[in-house]
Amino acid sequence: MGNKLLVVGTMAYDAISTPFGKTDKILGGAATYIGLSASRFSLDCGIVSVVGEDFEKEHLQLLKDHGIDLSGVEIVPGGATFFWSGEYHNDLNTRTTLDTQLNVLENFRPKIPQHLKSPDIVMLGNLSPDVQLQALEQLKTNPKLIVLDTMNFWMEHFRLALDQVIGKVDVISINDQEARQLTGEYSLVKAADQIHQMGPKYVIIKKGEHGALLFHKNEIFCAPALPLKEVFDPTGAGDSFAGGFTGYLTQTGDISFNNMKLAVIYGSAMASFTVEKFGTENLVNYTPTMMAARLKAFKELTTFEIEIETGK
Repeated sequence: MGNKLLVVGTMAYDAISTPFGKTDKILGGAATYIGLSASRFSLDCGIVSVVGEDFEKEHLQLLKDHGIDLSGVEIVPGGATFFWSGEYHNDLNTRTTLDTQLNVLENFRPKIPQHLKSPDIVMLGNLSPDVQLQALEQLKTNPKLIVLDTMNFWMEHFRLALDQVIGKVDVISINDQEARQLTGEYSLVKAADQIHQMGPKYVIIKKGEHGALLFHKNEIFCAPALPLKEVFDPTGAGDSFAGGFTGYLTQTGDISFNNMKLAVIYGSAMASFTVEKFGTENLVNYTPTMMAARLKAFKELTTFEIEIETGK
C-alpha cells in the first residue's frame, strides 16, 4: 500500500462507570482507539507503545487482526499495563478520575523499529511530551504531517516540554477547555491564532457534542457533531476522531485544507460510532455500510440552499 501511519500512544485497560452502566477492566488506551479507527482505511498502521505481561494475548491478536503492526509495542515481563478508572456524570461531558495506575508507562522509552521510522503521517496520541519528543527524534525522514493530541495535565505540569513538541507538529487536536488553558484566550478564534504562532499550521478544537472546528491561517471549518439517540460512553471519542482524521489523510495522501475538512468529518463519524457502545466494541464491529450511512447523515445535517440578496 505504501501509505504509512505511525501511532505513538498508550495501550491500556479502563474501568468505566456512566449513568448507563459500568464495566470491569476493558481494552482502552489512546493508541488502541486510534489504531482501530485508522485501520478502517487503506493504509499500513504501526503502533509504538508499552504494555505489561498482563496484557491479554487476545487483545494483541485483535489489533493484529485489524492489520496493525505491533512490532513497536514493548511487552515488559512481570509488568502491569497502564490502568485508568473513571466515572462520567449525567451530561457525559464531565468525568471524575477514580484511579490512575501508570505501571509500565512510568518508565516508558519509545523504541521505533527500523521499518516504521519513515511514515507518511505521525499521530502522537496523548502521552508525556518527553516521550513524544523521543519518538520524533527517532524518525529517519520528515513525515508529510505530524498530528498531536495532548491534554490539560501536560499543560499544567510539563509546559516547557509540551511547547517544544507543539513547535514541531503540523496539526494539534485539543478540546475547547484545553485551547483556552493553553493560550489564556476565551475566544477560540483568538486561541487558534495564538496556537498557530506556536508552530502548528492547523488547529483542531473539539467541542464534544457540539462538533469540531478546524483552523488554518484565516480559514475556519466547522463540523457538527451528529445528534445521537444513544450515547453510552465518551471514552476514546477523541482518539477515535484522531484515528479517523489521520486514517483518511494517510489513505488519500492529500494534506490540503480542503481534504482536511473531509478528514474532520470522517474523524467525527468514527467518534460517533465509539460513543454508542462501551469501550472499543463499536469500532471492532464497524462495517463500511455504517460509515456510508453516517456520512449521509452528516451531509443531510449540514446541506442547505440559500439565495443571498445583496439589495437594500
